Amino acid sequence: MEIGSTVALVTGAASGLGRATAQRLARQGAAVVAVDRDEARLAPLAESIAAERLLTRAVDVADAAQVQAAVDAALERFGALHVAVNCAGVADAAKTVDAKGEPFPLATWDKVIAINLTGTFNVIRLAAVAMIRNAPNGDGERGVIVNTSSGAAWQGQMGQAAYSASKAAVMGLTLPVARDLAGHGIRVVSIAPGLFDTNMVAGLPEKVSRSIIDRMILFPSRMGQAEEFAHLACTIVENAYLNATTISLDAGARMSGR
Repeated sequence: MEIGSTVALVTGAASGLGRATAQRLARQGAAVVAVDRDEARLAPLAESIAAERLLTRAVDVADAAQVQAAVDAALERFGALHVAVNCAGVADAAKTVDAKGEPFPLATWDKVIAINLTGTFNVIRLAAVAMIRNAPNGDGERGVIVNTSSGAAWQGQMGQAAYSASKAAVMGLTLPVARDLAGHGIRVVSIAPGLFDTNMVAGLPEKVSRSIIDRMILFPSRMGQAEEFAHLACTIVENAYLNATTISLDAGARMSGR
């Protein structure tokens, strides 16, 4: 699918992977609907995306009405929706039983699953309805959906039960959803990033970051950059033969247990 003629919805667009993806899509000519829970944090996107090709909305991805409103706004403003990139996510951590003998807070579990898994599927199902209305291109494509899984899906560390479960589930839904939508000309691909230099690791001391890189990352010896995720997301949109799979983007990283 040619990005220059698309309208793309990007969740989690206020920072990190989502922001970089929204910016790269716009540089390649897409109109972008950028959503995040805090619309004020989306304001800096106006510095890099022309006003006539940018729409921002405050959206909780787990809320059906809010996501539907964002999809409706995309259709009203730009006339179509061709691409959805799910980057909204949280990584709240807790041990199954902590050092004090307290169990994993169920509220934390519910929050992570609601945003990372339910939110992803909520966007998928509602974006797909809009994509089905598109006229097919030469390959019969009507839309592309890109999800964010994680290397934690199969290499979860201590405290990551909820996060790993949510990301494994995103990987698990990729094939059946792609099968569901194939007849409509919609492709579904997930990306499983490894260790990336985003807000989730920004608070780590340099010494700790360096230790993680040296112990876990094969080559190149650094954390991933958000722009590298964005590059792959755009490649998925452009390459019509990528479908129903999860792509690791991790420099060969192998996570330790903690």
